[in-house]
Amino acid sequence: MLKHVEIKSLVSLSLAEGETRNVCVKGWVRTKRGNKNVAFIALNDGTCVQSLQVVAELQTEENSNGFSDELMKKINTGACLCVEGVLVKSMGKGQNVEIQAKNIEVYGQADPESYPLQKKGHSLEFLREIAHLRPRTNTFGCVLRLRHEMAYALHKFYHERGFVYLHTPIITGSDCEGAGEMFQVSTLELENLPRTPQGTIDYSKDFFGKPTKLTVSGQLEGELGAMALSKIYTFGPTFRAENSNTPRHLAEFWMNEPEMAFYEIEDNMDLAEDFLKHLTAHALEHCMDDLRFLNDMYDKELISRLEHVGKMHFERITYTQAVDVLKASNAKFDYPVEWGMDLQSEHERYLVEKHYKKPVIITDYPKDIKAFYMKQNADGKTVRGMDVLFPQIGEIIGGSQREEDLEKLQRRINECHIPDKDMWWYLDTRRFGTAPHSGFGLGFERLLLFVTGMTNIRDVIPFPRFPQNAEF
Repeated sequence: MLKHVEIKSLVSLSLAEGETRNVCVKGWVRTKRGNKNVAFIALNDGTCVQSLQVVAELQTEENSNGFSDELMKKINTGACLCVEGVLVKSMGKGQNVEIQAKNIEVYGQADPESYPLQKKGHSLEFLREIAHLRPRTNTFGCVLRLRHEMAYALHKFYHERGFVYLHTPIITGSDCEGAGEMFQVSTLELENLPRTPQGTIDYSKDFFGKPTKLTVSGQLEGELGAMALSKIYTFGPTFRAENSNTPRHLAEFWMNEPEMAFYEIEDNMDLAEDFLKHLTAHALEHCMDDLRFLNDMYDKELISRLEHVGKMHFERITYTQAVDVLKASNAKFDYPVEWGMDLQSEHERYLVEKHYKKPVIITDYPKDIKAFYMKQNADGKTVRGMDVLFPQIGEIIGGSQREEDLEKLQRRINECHIPDKDMWWYLDTRRFGTAPHSGFGLGFERLLLFVTGMTNIRDVIPFPRFPQNAEF
């Protein structure tokens, strides 16, 4: 039996007239059409967006060697096949080569009456309801291959720059952002909770002997690594228990968070800009077939937007400058702009898409709207925060120079009413050999929205988790 080859390695071949190759391919049927003499089967194995045409001659009175009606009835959209045959130059439009089938084995049938993807043109909303099958569509094949390539490019970027990949805990006893909207982790029986004499839950009886939750960020632990290894990055799942049922929120998502000792805010901005340009350039160089499909089907400006990011130097402004620009714009915003407020997506997109017409990095945010760990500026009002804003998305990266001064950090923790007992280990990095350091967080799915042109974050993760939905 011939060793099977991936369809990706065949569809781009250019065979000379009369040149042939014996091949074996395996995959799933996308479509089947034909007449009483011949069937044309589009086969796809997920390695690329293109399908390979299989030409199967049918049994007739004139051709007893063709494939039987009994076999052909088993071959419908969704069926899985193994096809052996001869690869030849295609006479039809839209493909370089096709296979003249000599043997077809049906690995698995798909009943046309019940297979949900029997027809084309399903909405993205419908496909979210069958997330276990949607990777078989062209759209989600493209999205998931791009997701893989972006993860690979991410690791490649940091590895080439001497970063150490640090695995931070998923189960944590701290709340990095101080938001409190976290998923609790417990082995206690909810219907029979142990109680203290005061009537509160007795967490000493729980698995870890204290309240624990799913992490919202690996940043704080990442800082510990940077204080020993100089440059680290994390990349893994994070969780938010916000009851936000919107196209921009997930309960489970992936975060990338580098932390760098001896980096000031300017170094942090330089790294973030280089990083995003590296990722978009990688997509353009290695994923053009998938990008073309998504560009043609969903977002006609996708490729040009990716190319635009690579060519432009990101605009760098302060929060105060951003507020001044927004106030002077005469644009009608749903949320009126005032100094001290947290900028909304509509404000961020105006700055990027209307005013500067390129990515923007905003720094020096008001202290009161940012996290406790951000380094305070001399004015006492602002911190060295840093948000990178992208077209179509708004904020794609959030970061800062971290506060290395123990006294200032301790004071800020107290102002935010964070218990010292939960942060002693974090404060130790300022007690013992403190150093200037910086870092940022990239929401991986936010990046994928930009790279794929999708508009709903649930469409760039294989199995989305959101309020009232935890299937598969």
